[in-house]
Amino acid sequence: IYRMWMDDQLNEHEFMCPYCWENISMLLDASVRSQSYVEDCEVCCNPIQVSYEYDYQGYLSRFDAVRLGQ
Repeated sequence: IYRMWMDDQLNEHEFMCPYCWENISMLLDASVRSQSYVEDCEVCCNPIQVSYEYDYQGYLSRFDAVRLGQ
């Protein structure tokens, strides 16, 4: 768990794609406390179910990136 603020409360978060196992990064919107959406991997273009949550102090408390449908 860590805290990293950028302009407009966008945080860059690096993780491993659940399809191709490449390290990729996405911008997370910290102004919305909890989100879940689908975004394609920038390397292999497969759809990733991204879910994350920030706590009340602005720390990223949960991040999941799984294959769509899992």
